[in-house]
Amino acid sequence: MLKAPTEFIIFFILISVILILILVVFITIIVYRYQQKQNAYYKDIESLKEFHQNALLQSHLEIQEQTFQNVSREIHDNIGQKLTLAKLHLNTLNYTDNGKTILQINDSVNMISEAINDLSDISRSMSSEIILNNGIIKALEFEAAQLTKSGKYKISLSTTGNPIFMDANTELVLFRIAQESLNNIVKHANASKIDIRLHYDNTILTLIINDNGKGFYAEENRFGTGLLNIKKRANVLKGSLSISSTPDICTQIKIEMPYENKPAL
Repeated sequence: MLKAPTEFIIFFILISVILILILVVFITIIVYRYQQKQNAYYKDIESLKEFHQNALLQSHLEIQEQTFQNVSREIHDNIGQKLTLAKLHLNTLNYTDNGKTILQINDSVNMISEAINDLSDISRSMSSEIILNNGIIKALEFEAAQLTKSGKYKISLSTTGNPIFMDANTELVLFRIAQESLNNIVKHANASKIDIRLHYDNTILTLIINDNGKGFYAEENRFGTGLLNIKKRANVLKGSLSISSTPDICTQIKIEMPYENKPAL
């Protein structure tokens, strides 16, 4: 025997409430981890000061600030929208139309589930553990997958040469360069295709990011904050930055940096 329609609706509402509670707990955990990482950053800052690594210190501070901004924007623009829609569906339930009510509840459950998954992705992207545990290549694969999931971009990622594991701080700064470049594309380029290439050539690592967006006049040196951050971080890695861009055609960002040739295990 099937449950009465009212009991069925109450069952779905209970599921929705439970998922919302899980989401609240998830957000609380992320905020707590965020605070822990912030405290860890302050400890790292003191350590860097002791060893007079001012350039790397500045880079870490900029990375932290950028990460905070990215997380805030993602929560506001994406997760906030999904939760608002879920709340709207639950607030407008019509108990006299069982079919429509069940459909609204199912939609709300799906949106809450998507928000939970998005929070999980944010937690991973804000963490340096993805670099420490997996290296720059896996971290870039994760970023490419996130952009692909948005449905707005066709992403290609290729690695050539003999990949190596570098110092964790070096890989982290290089990864943030890539993130900053991709963030600029998302914000300004209006692109549909992005090509990311890593090439290991004996003692030089080359990172190239191409997009088919609207471009700009690179020769005019009208660098915004994003490109200036990329340039400063490339200097921290003792690398070089070159930018090639043509309005309405494409943009290429190329980073070349030296590294010690120790083959990855």
